[in-house]
Amino acid sequence: MVTTGLRPRRSAVLRLLVVALALAGTLLGGLGGAAPASAHAALTGSTPAQGSVADRAPEQVTLTFSEGVAMGDDSIRVLDPQGKRVDEKKLRNLSSDRVVKYGAGLPSGLRDGTYTVAWQAVSADSHPVSGAFTFSVGAPSKTTAPVPQQEAGGGLVGALYGVARYLAYAGFVLLAGGAAFVVACRPAAALVRSVQRLVVYGWALLTGTTVVMLLLRTPYTGSGDLADVFDLGGLQQVLITKPGAALVSRLLLLAAAALFVAVLFGAYARAYEPAGAEESAGADEPSAVGAGGASGEGAEADEAGGSDDADERGASDAAAEQARRRKDLTFGLGFGGVIVATGLAATWAMAEHASTGLQPAVAMPVDVLHLLAVAAWLGGLAALVVSLYWGPPVERAAVRRFSRIAFGSVVVLVATGLYQSWRQVGTWRALTDTGYGQLLLLKVALVVVLVGIAWLSRQWTGRLAEVPETDVPAAEVPAAELRATGKAETDGEKDAEEAAEKAAVGAAVTAATATTADPAPKGGSSPETAPDPTRAAQLARQQAALRTARTKRQRDADPERLGLRRSVLAEASVAVILLVVTTVLTATEPARTEAAVKATSGGQSAEAGRPQTLTVPFDTGGPDGKGTARIGLSPGRSGSANALKLRITDPSGKPMDVPEVKVSFTEKSKKLGPLSVTTRHTGKGQWRASGVQLPVPGQWRLSLVVRTSDIDQVTEIKNVKIGS
Repeated sequence: MVTTGLRPRRSAVLRLLVVALALAGTLLGGLGGAAPASAHAALTGSTPAQGSVADRAPEQVTLTFSEGVAMGDDSIRVLDPQGKRVDEKKLRNLSSDRVVKYGAGLPSGLRDGTYTVAWQAVSADSHPVSGAFTFSVGAPSKTTAPVPQQEAGGGLVGALYGVARYLAYAGFVLLAGGAAFVVACRPAAALVRSVQRLVVYGWALLTGTTVVMLLLRTPYTGSGDLADVFDLGGLQQVLITKPGAALVSRLLLLAAAALFVAVLFGAYARAYEPAGAEESAGADEPSAVGAGGASGEGAEADEAGGSDDADERGASDAAAEQARRRKDLTFGLGFGGVIVATGLAATWAMAEHASTGLQPAVAMPVDVLHLLAVAAWLGGLAALVVSLYWGPPVERAAVRRFSRIAFGSVVVLVATGLYQSWRQVGTWRALTDTGYGQLLLLKVALVVVLVGIAWLSRQWTGRLAEVPETDVPAAEVPAAELRATGKAETDGEKDAEEAAEKAAVGAAVTAATATTADPAPKGGSSPETAPDPTRAAQLARQQAALRTARTKRQRDADPERLGLRRSVLAEASVAVILLVVTTVLTATEPARTEAAVKATSGGQSAEAGRPQTLTVPFDTGGPDGKGTARIGLSPGRSGSANALKLRITDPSGKPMDVPEVKVSFTEKSKKLGPLSVTTRHTGKGQWRASGVQLPVPGQWRLSLVVRTSDIDQVTEIKNVKIGS
């Protein structure tokens, strides 16, 4: 049958979009599987320092981070050379207003040897971070302590979580943007089955991925074992965290979104449903006038005229009532939809980049606006694609309305994107020197391409306005055709469709003449011919195929609409790639954070082969334990006798003496050091050393030990580039 060949093509474009989303998700999974999620909180210091050798065992191990983190009693583990855990298994929060620091107490009497510190935390924007380092007591030794080979957020669990994150964004875009397209641009699209599927698929996708992300939080931020998705205890712990609360809030809002979708494609769709068959039939019925009635019966004529006036008034009242009902439903759905969409967008803003760092009170509302603009543009674009590729022809007014909304969305995206870029990048140099900056440049390039294609779409829209109106508005197409109309996708099927039309016409003629082919018996009346149900069903299917072929020819005969369809499909394809890059960007360490960590470690404070000046703030934790050390190294070259100057000041900037300071250098890649530097006290808060020999050029690690009392001591680490 002809319809068998055409029916699967009714959802071809929608399947194409779904396949594109799946391929993009697979690509994202490959990216996620290649490397763990980038840490958004970084370890900036530790006591004891990595690779240091202490004369005696420290009382505790402390870790300092670049931003707020969430940690538990098992987040810091100290293992002896045999791999046995030796810490007190109780986390100590040593943070202050400016410093994020946590510690783990150690028992007294630790034996000499090399100890391993393994740590794991969740940064303030929900991303896991982990690491490990060693220090020695007395002298280094061999160690068999197991060190995690996989960072938190990596492996299979990290890949699955990354795919779920991407699909959640895609679901939100389809749900919010598709619904906005129906309410604000084309109300009659509420009757189009492809648009209904698009929005419902978006809701189902967002709901399913939210549940998956909630279950994956335990292994994603913990062990990395996929079996831990069934850990109810871990799930209970997730629910009390900020990311867990955001995901639960999203599920509650999705329940309200389900009600919104039901009303949108229920009462709202019925309000825009065309008039029923009864009204058409009543309008075509002849007047009920008696066969013997005289034309001069004025009373009956007056009654008929009065009846016509009453019918007109009744029709006018019904039309006014329908218009009022449509207006009320549009206002209610518009207001409720904005509230639900804003709430859904806020579940991302309250748990990711915008919730931490600079100006979170401003960044979170800006992030919500950014997400809403993305959904209005890209989600509306997806709804326009499926509307243009099947169903009744899209009204030109609806295309123009979406074009205006898309332009407004782009303006909002530019404004909010500039603020977010400044907040997360900070400097022009960070755009090219950091992974976040490079991804941001790629995103900007894709947006430029997308805007260029959108400009072409606007040109096609303008041409549509110049062509005389020949298409039929969706509100005038019967509801059955709105839901069932299909079309072929490629120009190569034109000949097949023409053949189908001819076959349908021939079948109709055959069916119409079949009952008259045999003459009636002589001398008798023609017997009534019983209709054949099989032939009638076949005729109905072929007539439907005939209407489908006619609809396709009418669309392809409009080159402006054909060009618009192609440009909008290209726009949607680029949008899928843009969504992938955006999702990866949300899982990447912000450039401003990365630059701050480099500055703290001294990685950008010096140039090789030149005099070095380092500023090292410290806090030993005891009375008068805060201060700043300024270290100068000249000429900063290997093989030369370098002079070192050290000056320590209190928080007010005045020179401050301390009982002891130690300076050493280590070149880890070449296994050199630690090389101790003997300093002499030359004045209040001042120390000097001469003849400091650093044998090879490279990235050296400077370790500064400051002791402010008998028990208060801290070790700070800086990186120094030494030239030849």
